[in-house]
Amino acid sequence: MSVQNRIVSEDEADLRLDRWFRRHYPNLTQGGLQKLCRKGQVRVDGGRVQPNKRLYPGQSIRIPPLPDQSRPAPPPPPNPELIQQMRDMILYEDEQLIVLNKPSGLATQGGPGITVHVDMMLEGLRPEGGEKPRLVHRIDRDTSGLLLVARTPGVAAKLAAAFRSREVSKTYWAVVVGRPTPPEGVIDQPLAKVGAGGASLIVPVERGDEDAMSAKSAYETLDATGKRFSWLALSPWTGRTHQLRVHTESLGTPILGDPRYGGAAAHVEGFPDRLHLHARMLAFPHPAGGRLEVTAPLPPHMQETFQMLGFIAGDTPKPRRSR
Repeated sequence: MSVQNRIVSEDEADLRLDRWFRRHYPNLTQGGLQKLCRKGQVRVDGGRVQPNKRLYPGQSIRIPPLPDQSRPAPPPPPNPELIQQMRDMILYEDEQLIVLNKPSGLATQGGPGITVHVDMMLEGLRPEGGEKPRLVHRIDRDTSGLLLVARTPGVAAKLAAAFRSREVSKTYWAVVVGRPTPPEGVIDQPLAKVGAGGASLIVPVERGDEDAMSAKSAYETLDATGKRFSWLALSPWTGRTHQLRVHTESLGTPILGDPRYGGAAAHVEGFPDRLHLHARMLAFPHPAGGRLEVTAPLPPHMQETFQMLGFIAGDTPKPRRSR
């Protein structure tokens, strides 16, 4: 194994270096990593680091040759059915990147009890003799819609930098229970994580709370059925976990079918009991120049709900790249 350089992806923001190694090289011990850092063999952006260093998207991690037992076994290729499922998700692709339309219920990355996820399925798109495409960001397991994937580490770094500098426009569609007042605005509500593991929750907190994380989301009511249901366009200005789900709940309008937030109010008899949150549109600088805009059609359960409520989504625009 020769020296490698790997790029920190958007979804790995604020991860400690030792936890990053635990994710990618699970058999490398903490003591082994400390020794490599002490000798300067592991570096971040060319500089010496400690194992507890926090990482930022776009940074380059130098990976020295590791003992055989420190390297994870190469993952088996997904079965043909999963490969076809992955190909069916592709909305746009070129020589540098891929845009997927992820279905609700499919996890973006692995975790306890998760055996099938997008990151694993990307093995099916690995070119012969090349690198596996890599996720640039992630969305919740229950959320459907757009995921951006880079074909190479260099492209991943450019796209991660675009997310970091807020050059990426993201629009989500949601069906919420109730009608927000006012009908449009910006939710500036700090959030904090309580609990650990699968039982953890994101909750609104006071601005001065020691665990408070700044979180802002813009929203606009696109249609409504009286005061019972509303169709919202949501744009997260920050990227906190479950941000849109908690922010809409803080307005008194939880997202329909949310299994984690909103309580009983989020579950209405007669409607599909799945999260009605969809990553609808992504617009971002293309690494080769210009700007790419991609829109994802609604998932089946939201199409059904739109029909029941009389909401008209209209045609889904084709991917468009400006030069």
